[in-house]
Amino acid sequence: MEPETGFTIVDMALKHGVEWGFSCLRGTCSRCRCQVVEGAEHLSAPTDEELDNLGDEEIEEGFRLGCQATVRSAGAVTIVHKPYF
Repeated sequence: MEPETGFTIVDMALKHGVEWGFSCLRGTCSRCRCQVVEGAEHLSAPTDEELDNLGDEEIEEGFRLGCQATVRSAGAVTIVHKPYF
């Protein structure tokens, strides 16, 4: 699927019928944790919620919260859902 600007990763998953675990959509439960494999430059910067809930090492390894990471520009983005549980 082609990413659409202004949508979060979870928004895109729901819109296209992709099963994606989430609970709160506020960045507090971390059920939507995922890893950006390609195209991080097309996403918004990590939010305060992500910085509070993901470790520095996770952020450096490309982990994001799908409810917080928003597509900001056109381009290929590859993401893998990697929840803690």
